[in-house]
Amino acid sequence: MTDTPRVPLKLAEPALGVRTHCPYCAFQCGILMGEDLGGGLPRVTGDPHFPVNNGQLCIKGWTSGALLGHPQRVTCPQLRDPGGTWRDATWAEAFDFVAAKMAALRERYGPDANGVFGSGALTNEKAYLLGKFARVALGTANIDYNGRFCMSSAAAAQTRAFGIDRGLPFPVADVERAEVVMLVGANTADTLPPMMQWFDRQKAAGGRLVVADPRRTATARRADLFLQLTPGTDLALANGLLYVALEERLTDERYIAERTTGFDAVRRAVLQYHPAHVERLTGVPESQLRRAARWLATARSAMVLSGRGTEQHSKGVDSVHAWINLVLALGKVGAPNSGFGTLTGQGNGQGGREHGQKADQLPGYRLIEVDAHRAAVANVWGVEPASLPRKGKSATELLNALGSEVRGLFVMGSNVAVAAPHAERVEQGLKALDLLVVCDAFHNETSAHAHVFLPVFQWAEEDGTMTNLEGRVIRRRVVSRPPTGPLSDLEILREIADRLGCGAKFAFRDTEAVFDELRRATAGAPADYSGITYAKIDAADGVCWPCPTEDHPGTPLMFTERFHHADGRARFFAVDHRTAGEEPDAEFPLFFTTGRYKEHYNSGAQTRQVAKLHAAQPVPRLEMHPRLARRHRVVTGSRVTVESRRARVEFAAEVTADIRADTLFAPFHWGGRAAANLLTSGHLDPTSRMPEFKLTAVRIAGVRHGS
Repeated sequence: MTDTPRVPLKLAEPALGVRTHCPYCAFQCGILMGEDLGGGLPRVTGDPHFPVNNGQLCIKGWTSGALLGHPQRVTCPQLRDPGGTWRDATWAEAFDFVAAKMAALRERYGPDANGVFGSGALTNEKAYLLGKFARVALGTANIDYNGRFCMSSAAAAQTRAFGIDRGLPFPVADVERAEVVMLVGANTADTLPPMMQWFDRQKAAGGRLVVADPRRTATARRADLFLQLTPGTDLALANGLLYVALEERLTDERYIAERTTGFDAVRRAVLQYHPAHVERLTGVPESQLRRAARWLATARSAMVLSGRGTEQHSKGVDSVHAWINLVLALGKVGAPNSGFGTLTGQGNGQGGREHGQKADQLPGYRLIEVDAHRAAVANVWGVEPASLPRKGKSATELLNALGSEVRGLFVMGSNVAVAAPHAERVEQGLKALDLLVVCDAFHNETSAHAHVFLPVFQWAEEDGTMTNLEGRVIRRRVVSRPPTGPLSDLEILREIADRLGCGAKFAFRDTEAVFDELRRATAGAPADYSGITYAKIDAADGVCWPCPTEDHPGTPLMFTERFHHADGRARFFAVDHRTAGEEPDAEFPLFFTTGRYKEHYNSGAQTRQVAKLHAAQPVPRLEMHPRLARRHRVVTGSRVTVESRRARVEFAAEVTADIRADTLFAPFHWGGRAAANLLTSGHLDPTSRMPEFKLTAVRIAGVRHGS
């Protein structure tokens, strides 16, 4: 990292305390941005009046202003010359080039030759317009986004069980009032740090916290009961807990009869999961299983919250549904301060998956394969329903098709070269494209292979809405004036669409006009935003969907009386533990799993630019148990080469008793030869198409000491 002088920062409203939201995770902490404190940086503090974070921020939030005016920011459109180097271009030249190449690819290979890859970091307006751009301006079915790597398994399971998917169907403040909370595969202390205040309050009020994870994380160290399970056995653990509840007559039979359907099949399935058998599968002692089941079942209020550790598997949907089965059987879903929820990861991971940038979805969680849904959206867009493409390729399958079926890729807000599994194959696909366009503020590992780079506004430089993990729609406000040069993503989509012959359908006067069309496109849909307005959001610190009319208050708490299926009942679904797409064996005997550091975010494209965050965590470290370390003569600081069936990666070792002796862990925030996702596989969940990030079979291929 360098200390190059920064571009002077100009605040749109220099008065202290402009209210907006952090650019990072789905907690979407309220922040106040004030005057420049020197060095071109704004003053960033937590907003004490926003009810989600109550003024708290993590280190990423505190340093978020460092990205504004950053010296490495790209401010001019760039085209790759025939020799492979970047050259500056005018916006008109860049737009003309992109549109002409897209049109030529469509003419030669068909509309699906153009692919679009979006992001869970985009505002609702951008996600909505990107989906419209793909289907109306390009006519391609091949649009997906990096939320497929994050939330897709939980979304599919919740939709299957409840008829609708909202990460938390209750306010985060309910955590404080739950007698028992169980976190499965979620390390909130590092991934959603300000959320820990609610767990701290819960424990201070006499509540109990249970954590299930292969690592004794910072979150697990605060638990009253820690279940250190084998990677990939979350489903078996949930079934084992339900077995105990059945055996000890702890299920809520009245609730099951009145509010659910399908329990008999689940009852038969889980009777195969005696705790002794589950102990052999998971490594969790039977005594701990029974204690966890009793705590959850006998508490007046209890909730289970899942994270990526449970979901990022080739059986992720079934694993999440196993936990839903447990919570339904205990009668907790829809009860006060109780229920099941999943902890959304990306800043707009919730809204990003609702409004059409996923291959099978249209705005409002409408489905692109349902004719009535197609007709409703086509009517708003002013096109014939038959003109809309059908379902396209999921994210991993889209990336696997680069250079063959997909010849051009338009990327907005995602660093696929780092974030996707089997990263080496993805990089080869990027190199094989006829056209790769990247829209971002900084160059990254994906743009290293691009033909066009289009510089965009950053989070504090444009207006829009985000939807946090509670389903709360909030406002991101203009705080900082962008430097001369970049454009907003919405302007970029409009200009390219205009050159493709449909500019009139993208000619919005401002961001609010885009949101107003989104409202109309979601009217009557599962994720109904039609009653939400910018003014309403401003007056109430956000509005939780569904909100079908402007006089409706929004829906912070769901499922109190009925579920979203036509009969109002939740669905049990019998699921069985099965092996992963790739299990350890004699050749590759160890589990490898990935995760995050609290100092970095996703692919690290933003946070690795921030000097304070880079200094705190400059490199990825490989966690290894002392027993395994002794076997390979590894000490903290040793350079350890980890090998999977796809690649080798060398990490600096960190020897710790906090991880299982059969498991290795590394964060995935780095690219190049330090990319953890070089090792991961392309095995996908059959329903959600989620990649299996959390379980890879590896071996230690080499150890060297010294730098």
